[in-house]
Parts: sequence; structure tokens; C-alpha cells
Amino acid sequence: MKKINYNEIAHELVEHISSGHYPVGSLLPTELELCAHYDTSRHTIRAALKELQQLGLVSRRRNVGTRVEANQYSSNYQQTLLSIQDLVQFGATHVRLVCEVKETVADIELARELGCPGGTRWLRISSLRITASSEPIGWTDAYIDPAYTEVGELARESPQKLISSLIEARYGRSIAQIHQTVQAITLSAQLANQLKAEPGSPALKIIRRYMDSSRKIFEVTVTIHPADRLTVSMQLSRSSNNALPKI
Repeated sequence: MKKINYNEIAHELVEHISSGHYPVGSLLPTELELCAHYDTSRHTIRAALKELQQLGLVSRRRNVGTRVEANQYSSNYQQTLLSIQDLVQFGATHVRLVCEVKETVADIELARELGCPGGTRWLRISSLRITASSEPIGWTDAYIDPAYTEVGELARESPQKLISSLIEARYGRSIAQIHQTVQAITLSAQLANQLKAEPGSPALKIIRRYMDSSRKIFEVTVTIHPADRLTVSMQLSRSSNNALPKI
């Protein structure tokens, strides 16, 4: 029997909250009760409840429990990017709906955006990212080595796994570093239609270049999010050997 994953649990809990089964102000069952109900681990339940927190539906307090704060979630998603694992978490939480898989050759404009020589051949996997309730939050064009042809079909079969994770599992090429840039843009009419947003409305374009241990790029993703559906959160720390000078 297939084990239920935390995204499926989150989706079901969202439906229970939306329907009033768990009304605003009430407490959800405890983690242990949810573990028993879904026959799964505490780790899986905590991941599902974290998703509800990110949607703004619940709050969690020690010795109190998980309280329902709203029966409709905000479409704005806050992405905290502190590690590669955070990105994997994003992939597991927001399902990929593959719309097209196609070989393409980078023209000058695309080559500049991807950071590759003009004429470079890529396998482009274009997809929507959707929430547990099937609301679109972003459009992604993933560009990978065309030798990785099987990844296109794997991306359809495993909508909750990052394409980079699929490449690692199938070809043994793992992420060592990700370079990310964020740009402010306006939505084209075509993308606005896909994302159910207004043409010309503000959006964020996030370009990520995935590098292996030899610092060679093996994947580049270009993701567009309507501005009201994503907040990017990062934590900056001062290194111990870079203290402020004394005055």
C-alpha cells in the first residue's frame, strides 16, 4: 500500500478547514492523533502542518497546539531560501504540471539570460507550479542538457521532485551550488493567461543556475511569479572572522 505524503495530507486538511469541518478558532487534532489517522510519521505530519502555516491557515504554539486562523488562504507564498534543502522542500510542496518538453537552441537573448554561449542546445521543460488547491503560483522553463532526455518523462511522473533531483537520481550529477538572481518584470499576455493574472502586472523573475562539484552548470531554471504570490526571504549572517572594526 502506497504511503501518503505530506502534501496529500496538507491538501486534505485544507479541504477540511475550507468546508468548516475545522472552524476558525478551533484546534486541529494533535500530531500524534494525526499520525494515527494517516498511519504516517510525526515528521510527515509536521511537514504538512508547516504547509498550512505557510498558507496562513493555522498558527502553532507549544503547549497549545495547532489553531485554525483562517478558512481561506492567501495566495502569497513566502519562500525562505537558506539552503539547497529549502529548494527541495519547495518542489515537494508545490506540484509541477508539465506543459511542454522540447529541444531548443539558445539565441543571443536567451543565451545572455542563461549565461551560456549562443547556439547552445538545451532540453526545455516548461511547467506550471501549483499549490495544494491547484492555484498557479509560477511558470518555470527548466533548461537541461539534451542528453538527459529521460528527465522530461520523469518530470511528468514525479511532479513533486525538483528536476535537479531527478537528474541526480538518474545520472548521478548532484547540486553543489546554486546561483540565483531575482528581477522585477511585468507579465506578458501569454504568461498572464497561464497564471490567471493581469497582463502587464508586476512579477518576479527568478533565474537559478545549478552547478555540480566542478562548478559546471547542468541546469538553468527561469521562473516567473506574479508579484502578489511570492515573497523571497533570505537570512544573512556575519562570518565570525569578519567582525565590525572597533572605533
